[in-house]
Amino acid sequence: MSAILNNPKARHDYHIEETFEAGISLVGTEVKSLRAGKGSIREAFVRVSDNEVFLHNAFIEEYEQGNRENHESRRTRKLLLHKGEIRKLFNLANVKNLSVIPLSVFWKKGRVKVDIGAGSGKVKRDKRQDLKKRETDREIKRATMTQLKGR
Repeated sequence: MSAILNNPKARHDYHIEETFEAGISLVGTEVKSLRAGKGSIREAFVRVSDNEVFLHNAFIEEYEQGNRENHESRRTRKLLLHKGEIRKLFNLANVKNLSVIPLSVFWKKGRVKVDIGAGSGKVKRDKRQDLKKRETDREIKRATMTQLKGR
């Protein structure tokens, strides 16, 4: 599983409660552009409507060697999930009021997949606690590494 695009702010801004792996419906020039690593999912979000799941506002740069049949860079793309997963996502998004956002885009067996997560937004206090925890973990790791080198 090699990641093409990542959304590092997703786990920083949201408490991710559940993740799903979804296929994505793309056209040929989008796949070629993703192979070159040209895209972004930082501002992207997922909506569930009429028993279908769509990825909105994801940016995939137009393919340089494309012709007049080239894709739009910010078009809405359909995500491919099983019916049970769609129902579960719908409940998480509408009943529990969780945000559904893409976490990463990656290759799996030659196909492009999207890792999406459902979670609630963090407040500033939670973000500060995460930073403190990360800092203390780093300090503990540094201290153990220096003790191991001292032996």
